[in-house]
Amino acid sequence: MARQLRFDLPVRTAHGREDFFVSPANAQAVAMIEGWADWPGRKLALLGPSGAGKTHLAHVWAALSGATIVAAQDLAGHDIPRLARTSLVIEDVPMIAGDIRAEEALFHLHNLALAEGHALLFTAHTAPARWGLALPDLQSRMEGTTAVIIAPPDDDLLAAVLMKLFTDRQLSPTPDTIPYLLRHIDRSFDTARRIVAALDEAALDQGREINRRLAIELVGRLAG
Repeated sequence: MARQLRFDLPVRTAHGREDFFVSPANAQAVAMIEGWADWPGRKLALLGPSGAGKTHLAHVWAALSGATIVAAQDLAGHDIPRLARTSLVIEDVPMIAGDIRAEEALFHLHNLALAEGHALLFTAHTAPARWGLALPDLQSRMEGTTAVIIAPPDDDLLAAVLMKLFTDRQLSPTPDTIPYLLRHIDRSFDTARRIVAALDEAALDQGREINRRLAIELVGRLAG
């Protein structure tokens, strides 16, 4: 069978509130994001595994609050007083552990933004106590931040995540594809992301639609 022509079509990730599926696994996190005006100390740590929806919820909150989103690893290159003039999402805070310049930037940003009456949202995979930040004052401030966890997905949430991942890639799997994947892949957001990417590539390489048969072949091959 001839291969399909391959085009580098963009993956258009949807980050609107209407695109975020609420289930028992993430309902508390969604409630905290929507109730952000009542955060203790005007700050929150949003925790969860890779692909859990932290970035999506961060964009939802940014739209609600007018916040700016910045990666923790980029803080050392920013004008901190200017950045502190708005509410902020600081993504992947543990990535700067041991980077003194970045940690100092976050420490000053934390203090300035709160002093100006703004709110802060931090994202990470694990609880603040495990971030391993080198500056004791910064680590203590992070540990004093209220945290909410996005739990591992239930069936409804994992199905919605799979469908969203397909939609972001402009793909339309047959109706029997997602029910098969729910029964046969590891129950994690990261696995869902990897399997959708693999199905996309396999369908292009083989000139086939994304269906249950292709999913069976791919899951079996990856498991082996």
